[in-house]
Amino acid sequence: MAIETLNDVFLHTTGIRRSAAFIHKQNGQWVEIGLDEFARTVRHFSGGLRSLGVRKDDRVAILSENRPEWTIADFAILAANAVSVPVYSTLLSWQIEYILKDSETVAVVLSDQSQLEKILEIRGNCPALREIISMNPLSGTASGVRSWSDVVKEGEALEKSEGPDAFGKLLHQRKPSDLATLVYTSGTTGNPKGAMLTHGNITSNVKSAIDPFEMIGGDVAMNILPLSHILERMVDFSYLYKGATIAYAEDVAKVAENLQEVKPHFFAGVPRLFEKMHGRVREAVSQAPPLRQKIFNWAVSVAAQRLPYRVERTKMPPFLAIKSAIADKLAFGKINQRLGGRVRFVISGGAPLSPDLAAFFIGAGIDIYEGYGLTETSPVIAVNTPDARRIGTVGKPIPGIEVKIAEDGEILTRGPHVMRGYFNDEEATRKAIDSEGWFSTGDIGFIDADGFLKITDRKKDIIVNAYGKNIAPQPLENMLKSSPYIGTPVLIGDRRQFLAALIVPNFERLERDAAGMGLKFASAEEMVQDERVRAIVGREIDAFNEKLDRQEKIRKFTLLPREFSIDENEITPSLKVKRKSIDEKYRAEIDAMYAEDPGESAR
Repeated sequence: MAIETLNDVFLHTTGIRRSAAFIHKQNGQWVEIGLDEFARTVRHFSGGLRSLGVRKDDRVAILSENRPEWTIADFAILAANAVSVPVYSTLLSWQIEYILKDSETVAVVLSDQSQLEKILEIRGNCPALREIISMNPLSGTASGVRSWSDVVKEGEALEKSEGPDAFGKLLHQRKPSDLATLVYTSGTTGNPKGAMLTHGNITSNVKSAIDPFEMIGGDVAMNILPLSHILERMVDFSYLYKGATIAYAEDVAKVAENLQEVKPHFFAGVPRLFEKMHGRVREAVSQAPPLRQKIFNWAVSVAAQRLPYRVERTKMPPFLAIKSAIADKLAFGKINQRLGGRVRFVISGGAPLSPDLAAFFIGAGIDIYEGYGLTETSPVIAVNTPDARRIGTVGKPIPGIEVKIAEDGEILTRGPHVMRGYFNDEEATRKAIDSEGWFSTGDIGFIDADGFLKITDRKKDIIVNAYGKNIAPQPLENMLKSSPYIGTPVLIGDRRQFLAALIVPNFERLERDAAGMGLKFASAEEMVQDERVRAIVGREIDAFNEKLDRQEKIRKFTLLPREFSIDENEITPSLKVKRKSIDEKYRAEIDAMYAEDPGESAR
């Protein structure tokens, strides 16, 4: 069977026999959902939607945390020839209202009471919205709200009246050019835009991007990123296409615990996830006895020696192979155990991955493959693979697509992965996709002599200082993140005489070291203002400055007393910093850093 639509992916995956389609936590226990139950529920929920009046190309939103019902609802919406609209569960009601109104959503499938309250608050402002369906049983009743089980029952009844062949006929009606989903961009500037992704867009990505990776029926994939993020959704389609079983992490706070319980073979993450993992490793080592620290540092040196052999997948010299086995046993085996003990590879996307971080994990025996793409490209444009990997790049363009570099360095791409356009926004579509089909990514980069794509920064994030010097902030921010004391840095300096930084520190590490100095603070605000604490971070920045050109040196910094927040409109649901919002919110702190001569030191 030719796989050309996401409906074809559904039919294909339900024909690959394995013990379970999904695994999820229920009442403290991991529970399996078999293939037959998965297929049956998709079929009946899809019929239930049609019974409620959902018609071809109607938009149906999914507002839920990751769980099997999310994926089931998605396939059911597609099977009904409708269009799914994923909505981040962390969004506030006014943010959800914008998406539902813009997409003209007719029904929303939500998870629980807390999400229902958001919808009830805005329902009167969403004229197209007719139906609300709750996955969880609700404590009370609200007008126009139906339960998941009731919709499934309506679908069962419809199947009896239509006959068993009607569902299959519907599945085959969809063509690759038909709209499958509206995925709203995170909106780092302005309102989010609805990227119109077709069945063919996503299916081409599912087949091309994942093909080089070893997956077999019955392998277990851990679902970690929000399914509203196109990366997680596409790789989940890919897992199912390859016959893997998807295990849903309970939530971000329990990922470490869930990895050890489920023992997945692969998963996808954003760099922040790997930064936190690395931070926990460093923290554990810093508190270990001196001998253990010495052993770990020796193992890290061995990892650096064997890194080229791991990247190129070539045989190590005998003596290095012996040292490598010892390093794995004494140090790195424990890192693998933290991930469950049988991870074959992980995919990193959504933001730039620090080359040092990639080198650490790959050298330690965890194969991280960095890729690159955007919501508008379904999402993958390029990815490192087992047979073609280069640290510091995002890999080679995937088969079947084109990539070129514009005169100003912007990355352009064309092919079956590029969206149809932005919903209800022809002007934005014309700006993004030219008459020849080239999509402007907004990223700056280049293709090296061997065909690997390297991203240097976002075009709109490039800092042009008062002297006309172009400075790419992301590589410098990634460098700063390698400090155990720095959590999230944001560089400032556009049209300014020097670079400064707003820094969310690693509070846990700072508090511990401050306590070791006999310092106690009543609050985080008090701690980040203390000159002795600032001196700790200042010394870190000074050390980095020694490696940088004069105009890249960070002359001033401000420590912020809390993490950036989605609720405060400081980061997107995919954890990207909203630079414009940060610049406006912390204007007083920024202006204060530029109020006097910075000198040569960051302290």
